[in-house]
Amino acid sequence: MKGKHVAITGPTAGIGRTTSLELARQGAQLTLLCRSAEKAELLAQEIIALGGPSPDIVIMDMASLDSVQAAAEALVAQGKALDVLLNNAGVINTSRKETVDGFEETLAVNHFAPFLLTGLLLPLLQQAEGARIVNVASDAHSFVKNMGLDDMQALQSYKTFREYGRSKLANILFTRRLSQQLSDQGITVNCLHPGAVSTSLGTQNNGLLGKLLPLLLKPFFRTPQQGAETSIYLCSSDAVAGVTGEYFVDCKVRKTKAWARDDAEAERLWQYTEGCLEYSFPV
Repeated sequence: MKGKHVAITGPTAGIGRTTSLELARQGAQLTLLCRSAEKAELLAQEIIALGGPSPDIVIMDMASLDSVQAAAEALVAQGKALDVLLNNAGVINTSRKETVDGFEETLAVNHFAPFLLTGLLLPLLQQAEGARIVNVASDAHSFVKNMGLDDMQALQSYKTFREYGRSKLANILFTRRLSQQLSDQGITVNCLHPGAVSTSLGTQNNGLLGKLLPLLLKPFFRTPQQGAETSIYLCSSDAVAGVTGEYFVDCKVRKTKAWARDDAEAERLWQYTEGCLEYSFPV
């Protein structure tokens, strides 16, 4: 990874932090895309202390499409080829919330933002030889049977694990569709399930459920170090240099649920996403 340019969302906590530290230790030049400048600076100091290259920091709020666009434009303006884009950040909410753009937050942060960011950064990925796009998905896609396109914004009803499951299904369908679109450009697109990981995911929720879930489930969780293994593998291993459109668990290709292999659903989701964002993905 020495000298490779890697951009990562959600790099300051959990598997994102662990992945960032390991890739930097391997010599990667990181661009940290995150909301908190303070947390990013602390991570940058850790990376430098490990002997890694000083990372770049770009402030980006995944819950704001304007912020995502501004961050991407800042990277494009630098003109530096991008070897790896790791869409790692995610959110899970115990009640329905809307972003500043008026979208249900789980879908917006977990799917809309990575979709837009990836499209905007595609010119930088096209400049790198053998570029990789890695999306952190989840076996939570098994919670649902489809994307529920008739109520994607959960206006009729909101169910925590259904909305989270749909957003993770969206990650897999996006990976599948994009890998097909980029098959002749030498850019690979893969996704992964990190396992049940003890991270800060979900801790922003208020109320008893938000407080108790992390405590009750912690004994069953992997560590962030274990959860980050597949992300690190997909970003760095020569073994997957030519592999694309796959779903990985424990650094191995794993078959998804049938509805995550539905190309017609992937196309419907793609069209729906472009319509919501008023953005045409450049492929």
